[in-house]
Amino acid sequence: MIRALFLMLLLLAGLIAGPYLSGKQGYVRIETTNHIIEMSLTTLVIFFVISLAVVYSIEAAISRFCNLSNNTYSWFSRRKRVKAQKQTLEGLMRMDEGDYFKAEKLIGKNAKHSDEPVLNFIKAAEAAQQRGDEFSANRYLIQATEIAGTDSLILEIARTRILLQQNKLPAARSSVDSLLIMASRNKEVLKLAVDIYLKSKAYQALDNILEQVEKSGLYSAEEFEKLQRRVEDGLLDEKMNEDGVDGLLDWWDEQPRKRRHDSYVKLGLIRRLIDANDHESAYELMLELVKILDDDNSPLTQGLFKQISRLQPEDNSKLVKMVSKWAKSANPTAQCLANRALGYLYVRNNDFAKADEVFKNLIANKDKLEPNDITMASYVFEQMGDKAAAQQLREEGLKSAMSMPNLTTEETAEKPTALLAQK
Repeated sequence: MIRALFLMLLLLAGLIAGPYLSGKQGYVRIETTNHIIEMSLTTLVIFFVISLAVVYSIEAAISRFCNLSNNTYSWFSRRKRVKAQKQTLEGLMRMDEGDYFKAEKLIGKNAKHSDEPVLNFIKAAEAAQQRGDEFSANRYLIQATEIAGTDSLILEIARTRILLQQNKLPAARSSVDSLLIMASRNKEVLKLAVDIYLKSKAYQALDNILEQVEKSGLYSAEEFEKLQRRVEDGLLDEKMNEDGVDGLLDWWDEQPRKRRHDSYVKLGLIRRLIDANDHESAYELMLELVKILDDDNSPLTQGLFKQISRLQPEDNSKLVKMVSKWAKSANPTAQCLANRALGYLYVRNNDFAKADEVFKNLIANKDKLEPNDITMASYVFEQMGDKAAAQQLREEGLKSAMSMPNLTTEETAEKPTALLAQK
């Protein structure tokens, strides 16, 4: 518009100045090697204006053509982008429906033209993995890497998740270790780390991030406690299997104060020491645990007395006194547990008179009896010369067992007959 106005003004100036210069204008001479061009000043101005008009016209035509090409390209690009968005939404719906084959096809087909091509390739990889096509899943991840590079957190999370689904635990663990360095507080990273470490039984690595997992709010208090207990049990088994009793005790001495005062972990340590026949170390820890025993009905109390029944130290007198004192103020259910433990301790001391007393108290609550109790009580009654009571107890136990045809018993290391054989 400005150029056209400039040409019109230039032409108007020539028309106005022309008559004024008509009698005084002179001429213009242009001379080359072979040609001589002569013209009036007015003709030169008109020629200059026409030349500018031609140049501007050519430029306008070229610009129009380029704009037309650009508009055409933009139209096709916009069309592909809209199509890609539509297919992406449809593909995500198919994933929710479980049609992973169709979802992969829709999401991955025009992924490069979508608003977030990296996300499309990731979702396509997940869909391919869900239908068991590891090759396609890896191919989509490679395509995503080409766009996003190797420092994309979302891409690395997706890669790690797919490695876990492919059960490639060493690669998955290496990947999640890197993710924890990159984003140690990311909830999705922590969740993946928990899943991978649990599956690969890397309990020490999981123990190192438990505090961050708790702070992240990924689990409720109850769920986190279950996870923590699972880790602690795993650590105890790992140390026992790898380093034996001495290694397990050394590890225990190195634990923080909070864990060393955790009754659940201490009871787990006692159970494993008894399994390894280190009854003296287990006995010392048992004395510490009984001192702080306060809840009569907790699962911890039941587990504690169960381990006392298995304990075979050289001298159990301190433990006998502590359990006897505790039982006096306990509720009836807890008293049954304590009487059972005391009965086993007395038998190992060959103190059958006291064992006879506590087992009589125990069998008075027949609904609290366990199969091992009948065997041990019968043995005690026989040692006291009351064979009739022993026989009657065995018959009652047999009738009770025959009246429960669906009852199954577990073979454990806690058989009273095995303990008696060692006496």
